[in-house]
Amino acid sequence: MVDVSVVIPTRDRMPMLRTALRSALAQDGVTSEVIVVDDGSAHAVAPQCRDLNGRVAVHRLADPSGVSAARNTGIAVARGRWIAFLDDDDAWAPTKLARQLAAAAASDRNWVYAGYVDVDASLELIGGTPPPDPDQVVDLLTGHNSVPGSASSVVVRATALARAGGFDVGLQVHEDWDMWIRLARFGPPASVPEPLVALRWHTSNRSSQMEAMLHELPVIAHRHDIAVDYSRHLRWAAWTEWRSGRPGAAARWYLSAAMRGDLPSLGRAAVVCARPQGAQRRMAQRPPSNWAAAADAWLRELR
Repeated sequence: MVDVSVVIPTRDRMPMLRTALRSALAQDGVTSEVIVVDDGSAHAVAPQCRDLNGRVAVHRLADPSGVSAARNTGIAVARGRWIAFLDDDDAWAPTKLARQLAAAAASDRNWVYAGYVDVDASLELIGGTPPPDPDQVVDLLTGHNSVPGSASSVVVRATALARAGGFDVGLQVHEDWDMWIRLARFGPPASVPEPLVALRWHTSNRSSQMEAMLHELPVIAHRHDIAVDYSRHLRWAAWTEWRSGRPGAAARWYLSAAMRGDLPSLGRAAVVCARPQGAQRRMAQRPPSNWAAAADAWLRELR
């Protein structure tokens, strides 16, 4: 019996995929299978995973179809009682899955998230704080994607996922938020408030697709009849651009937020213009010491 099926969508990021695979294969205390879905990579993933034969199943999509289609492909062949999602540029602590299954069992819940840290391309810490509790997460879902750690944080019971349906292949950025809203209708998640997930920041992050993010907001609002917090998303876009070294784009996003009534964003735009490298300096500050130490303890093994 397989406890957890780990679904990893990937496209043309083999060096980072290797780290994700190492962390997925190092999980303690659970019986798992790892399913890599090659989303039409220019160079097929399977030949590069030969040394993992028998430990990793690779399924290839002939053409790039998007992260939702890739995850749905993995879900369709999964044998586990639980499904875990891991993006190819992220990584897990070795106790992640076992801790989450224990939390779900203790609270009798069908999905569970964990805490996370932000890391750079070399897996060095650049940020992270303890997550909100499940009640807060559910309350905030109507305004933004409040589930910490992106899809790489979540484990969901296979039967609950089947009831909720697959990821929407028409969404490029908010497919996970759409899924969490559907899962929340069947009950709140459990949580493990420990830094068990590392989200890697790099130049090719899918989350940098700002125009797609904004285009999809009214889709989510209409589909779920919720009042999306546009200003928050615009501020997030601004911060992402700023930390990526594009202060001009960041200032424009802050001004867009101000035009929607978020007047403090006028001041944020001024700060960006006056201190274009300020985001990099803020990113250099480590997270709270106990949170950082807990993450460092397992990240060292992956660096």
